[in-house]
Amino acid sequence: MSSQIIRSASRAARSLLSASKTSSRFYSEGRAVAAAAAVSLSGKGSSFGRAGSASTASNQWISGVLAIPAAVYMLQEQEAHAAELERTFIAIKPDGVQRGLIAEIIARFERKGFKLVGVKVVVPSKDFAQKHYHDLKERPFFDGLCDFLSSGPVIAMVWEGEGVIKYGRKLIGATDPQKSEPGTIRGDLAVVVGRNIIHGSDGLETAKDEINLWFKPEELVSYTNNAEKWIYGTN
Repeated sequence: MSSQIIRSASRAARSLLSASKTSSRFYSEGRAVAAAAAVSLSGKGSSFGRAGSASTASNQWISGVLAIPAAVYMLQEQEAHAAELERTFIAIKPDGVQRGLIAEIIARFERKGFKLVGVKVVVPSKDFAQKHYHDLKERPFFDGLCDFLSSGPVIAMVWEGEGVIKYGRKLIGATDPQKSEPGTIRGDLAVVVGRNIIHGSDGLETAKDEINLWFKPEELVSYTNNAEKWIYGTN
């Protein structure tokens, strides 16, 4: 019976989580539901005790009472943790694609512990490239930069994780590969600044703008990676 109670508690907690994602009252509602369920189970536990073994019924009732608030609490923790995660835009440029570096670059982000939530192959138009590099419009190299980005396939990606914007830039390395530290993507895999193989958002607002430019909302997914408990330690 206790296993059934625990499963029921988990389902109830997930329903509460789904219904309350946008509500600021989520935590207080979670506690209220847990308390109400405990009172309800208390009555059922007493009735069960009269029909069967009092000791066994008591143990099962205690397990059930503990399971409901525990399930709600764990889901609350997962939701709170998810709210702390950032998303950043990362693009493997045409030179990185043509050199066969896609798997190498993706592997570095995965090994760090970041999560891929969006990916597609795109051949950007010149007009699209100009929108992407709009902040560099006054620079003398702007036209050549846009020509290059639109010269072949680009792997457009959205990565998610705690501090992914700032640390993603560290993984990538300095804009000039000659100034990038060994161990970074550009430091290990690129030679000159005009062919530096990868782009990454440099801030929170830039990341939002670039993700919105390259991806539709329905092209991004939200999911829990089974490795996250070992990466973030949310227990």
